[in-house]
Amino acid sequence: MPPTAIKVYGYRWVVLLAFMFIAAMTQLLWITFAPITSTAASFYGTSDLMIGLLSMIFMVIYIAIVLPSAWVIDTYGFRVAVGIGAVLTAVFALTRGLFASNFTLVFISQIGIALGQPFVLGAITKLAARWFPVEERATAVGLGTLALYLGILVSMLITPILVIKYSLPGMLVIYGIVSVVSAIVFLFLAKGKPETPPCPPGSEERSLMFDGLKSMLRQKDFILLLIIFFIGLGMFNGVSTWIEEIVHPRGFSIAQAGILGGMMLFGGILGAMTLPLLSDKLRKRKPFILLALIGLIPGLVGMTFATSYWLLLVSGFVFGFFLLSSGPIGFQYGAEITYPAPEGTSNSLLLVMGQISGIIFIFGMDLFKSVKNGSMTISLLVLLGLTILSVILSTLLKESPVPR
Repeated sequence: MPPTAIKVYGYRWVVLLAFMFIAAMTQLLWITFAPITSTAASFYGTSDLMIGLLSMIFMVIYIAIVLPSAWVIDTYGFRVAVGIGAVLTAVFALTRGLFASNFTLVFISQIGIALGQPFVLGAITKLAARWFPVEERATAVGLGTLALYLGILVSMLITPILVIKYSLPGMLVIYGIVSVVSAIVFLFLAKGKPETPPCPPGSEERSLMFDGLKSMLRQKDFILLLIIFFIGLGMFNGVSTWIEEIVHPRGFSIAQAGILGGMMLFGGILGAMTLPLLSDKLRKRKPFILLALIGLIPGLVGMTFATSYWLLLVSGFVFGFFLLSSGPIGFQYGAEITYPAPEGTSNSLLLVMGQISGIIFIFGMDLFKSVKNGSMTISLLVLLGLTILSVILSTLLKESPVPR
């Protein structure tokens, strides 16, 4: 087939939407207990830390199986990999609901859900490469990443309401049923690849995973990108985890902290819908990575020092808009500059950097918390310094040759 006769299939959007459904559920299930920590601790008769471990275990599991999941994604394709993740998610989300009164079984179910997560999250760039032309791939990755933010946002907003109306076990059963539906939708609608590739013949071929892994770890630009993701994703995980503790010393309530977290995610959703689209239209990656890192700085400064609630909300929105919009562009940039290394491997490596830094940042921010009043100003200033370092490192990146 000549290059000018490349066919792009409309069914690509059905595949992407099916992926987005299950991807959103993995994040919703991950963060389920965060907005109801005290309620869950009281229900199970345990500490807040033990409830926090129900979410923290996802980061530990991700680090442990990131390479096996990346190998499955790159060897058998995104449909098989996401299918494995979807089945694990559905089965253990359902057992979590059916045995909701037993903390031990809930914890085991969380481990099962966590095992499925890397198979889903690491596959978005592989899906984009199999179904979307080059000029749409950052947009596709952006929409896939958008689903992750939506899952977190829905969990934050809906979980407390469901607990009040149906009790904690009832909420877990509802989430289990929806997870089963999302897995069935993906398995029935998703196809591994179109009849013909959305790019010139042969250009979709990738090297074997471990060959690609060795080659990408020798690339300066990818190493810089890994450091940038280490800082950015770690910062998001840390700030999201300690959002209440960040604003409480300045007199803001738990409800106000929850709204601030919602504004961060709302800003991130809008950012993931706009900046990747502009990146595809202009066929540039580096300027948008740099823009996102510079743009989040005013938001972080405002979240550190703002004493006015409206200014705090604006700061949270700006912080989320730029920080979370940088993710999908960075994922696609990583897949492009490491060609012919497999997309799943580059995507999974970038994500695992955030899992490692998330654990470090969460414990580090707690460690540097003020003994006198619990203020996290020092921790936030450290994050500000690391963001400036990320800006400097991003100026050293070379533009991806693929979109052009």
